[in-house]
Amino acid sequence: MAFQGAAAGSFAAGLGTGLSLIVAIGAQNAFVLKQGLLRRHVFAVCLFCALSDAALIAAGVAGAGALASRAPWFLSAMRWGGAAFLIWYGLRSARAAWQGGEALAPEGAVLPSLAATLATIAALTWLNPHVWLDTVVLLGAVSAQSPDRVAFAAGAMTGSVLFFFSLGYGARLLAPVFARPAAWRVLDAAVALVMWAIAATLILGG
Repeated sequence: MAFQGAAAGSFAAGLGTGLSLIVAIGAQNAFVLKQGLLRRHVFAVCLFCALSDAALIAAGVAGAGALASRAPWFLSAMRWGGAAFLIWYGLRSARAAWQGGEALAPEGAVLPSLAATLATIAALTWLNPHVWLDTVVLLGAVSAQSPDRVAFAAGAMTGSVLFFFSLGYGARLLAPVFARPAAWRVLDAAVALVMWAIAATLILGG
């Protein structure tokens, strides 16, 4: 019974810690929100994010966090690669905001394929040092203090699943607002600012 109590406590701690780290507005979350609004490849994007988080959390709990913290070249490479991609993606969003014309279902629009969509979310996930720091380093460090690291990891992974699928499928509640192209211009401008802000923190924080 004591073991079960420890496991439950560790699961709850992992769930709470994981959610507290993931809910912050970031490049990955902004992309999931936009896909949810478009209702394009939502399940695939949410599943990819959840599975990626699960892999990174597992690595952190297994001890990869300590290895990453001892390899400055790894985080440095991630930092510059991630910053370059975020700057490019921000420029793309800024151009969309400037040109306008996007809506929930624009007629004749050529939307990205599943492969292109997954390639973008893969870059936003795996080239983002913040994702690595949150999942591998921070969660890995916190899990070391937990009486049941497996339960802690399971809780953190559950938090990722709940968050990404809630964000992706909950975005459609905003569909009436984003039926207007002007709302998309605001969203694209906001996404561009988020991308550039994160890129700036990566560049200046090094």
